[in-house]
This record gives sequence, C-alpha cells and structure tokens, in this order.
Amino acid sequence: MDVIQLLEYLQEIIDGASKVPITGKIVLDKKEMLEVIDQIINYMPDEFKKAQWVLSEKERILEEAREEYDNIKGQTVDMMKKQVENHDITKEAKMKSQDIIALAQRDAKAIRLGARDYADEVLCQLDEEMKENSRQMIENIKKDVEGFMKILSEDLSQNSSTIRENIKELRNIK
Repeated sequence: MDVIQLLEYLQEIIDGASKVPITGKIVLDKKEMLEVIDQIINYMPDEFKKAQWVLSEKERILEEAREEYDNIKGQTVDMMKKQVENHDITKEAKMKSQDIIALAQRDAKAIRLGARDYADEVLCQLDEEMKENSRQMIENIKKDVEGFMKILSEDLSQNSSTIRENIKELRNIK
C-alpha cells in the first residue's frame, strides 16, 4: 500500500465511525488508528527525503541562476558604461559641458566684479553725503551756538547793567 491508499483508508474509518448524539463527535478505535498512522509514517520517509532533495536542488539551482544573472548583469552594465564613455556623443557632451562651465565661471566673475564696483560707487556716494551732512550740521550747530552766545551775552550785559543800577541806588540811599 502507498501513502495515498492509507490516507483514503483512514478517511473511510473516520466516515464509518459511530457518532455520539448531539455533540457531533465520533468514536474511533484507537489501536486501529495508530496502526494506520504508523504505516503512513513508515512509508513516508523515502518520499519525504526525495521531496526534500528535490526542494534543495531547486533552491540550489535557483541560487546559482541568480548569481550567474547578477554576474552577467554586472558585466553588461560595466561594458555599457565603457561603451557610453568611449562614444563620440559622450565625449562631445563632456566638452560642451566644460565650455558651459567655463562660460558660467566667466559670467559669474563679471557679475561679482560689477557688483563690487557698484557697491564701491554707492559707498563712496554715501561717504560724500555723510561728509556734506556733517559739515552742514556743524555749521548749523555753530550758528545756533553763536546765536545762543549772543543772546546769553546780551542777557548777561543786561543783568550786569541792572546790577550796577541797583548798586548805584543802594549807594544813594542814606
């Protein structure tokens, strides 16, 4: 007998077993069931070993195929990179990119110099305006101080005259 026949026989035993009312359970002959299961176990190892061997071989073959695929893919990519690098279009593109970079660097330098000159011009104008504003502020302060001094001098003269008059009056008092 093979495993499938033994499993079918086990199914017949279960189908023909006495049923326990209401519970949905069945009563089986333990000795008979264990004998059938033992026969299945004794028969199965050879088939299991074969199946395991087939599975391990399948995995080994797949792994070898993956490794070979990765190797071929890497070699192909390397070869394509070399072909692209050696192609005239790539060389021409590199030359054009170097020309563009050089032009951009020249333009950037011109812009930097222009910005520096503009900033220098603006700062010089600001310096001149500050000097002019300082000169005007100093002149205005001088005028204000001279005006203040004149008023102060007049006030002091007037106060001095008033004091002298008061002194004369005091001297005239007897």
